[in-house]
Amino acid sequence: MSKKKPRRPAAVTPASPCPCGREETYRDCCAAFHQGRADAPTAERLMRSRYSAFVVADTGYLLRTWHPDTRPAGLDLDSAQHWSGLEILTTTGGSAFHTEGTVAFRAHYTLHGHADSQEEHSRFTREAGRWVYVDALPE
Repeated sequence: MSKKKPRRPAAVTPASPCPCGREETYRDCCAAFHQGRADAPTAERLMRSRYSAFVVADTGYLLRTWHPDTRPAGLDLDSAQHWSGLEILTTTGGSAFHTEGTVAFRAHYTLHGHADSQEEHSRFTREAGRWVYVDALPE
């Protein structure tokens, strides 16, 4: 009896639906942020683009959009972890008119064939005019 290999999700291409869940292609949504063609206009859009960066394993973007006071020296993403969906639960502030904001979210993933999710209430601030991730608020 042969063991079934876990099915790898299809690669995200520019024409793919954006992993962040918005109704745009990756090219027209989060890729613009990842490639530096645009900055996320709100804390929620930054959260969505950071989720998409986890999906496409863009550690450079994750580090660039992390506040310098809380940013780790590096990131080592687990290639066995496959992100499968993002739910935005609540937001406070974080608009073009704010300097701070929060986003509570649930990110779904599969790791070694086991489906699970991560829930976090994230804090964001503007640094030099751009939104950056600060940290997770305590539960």
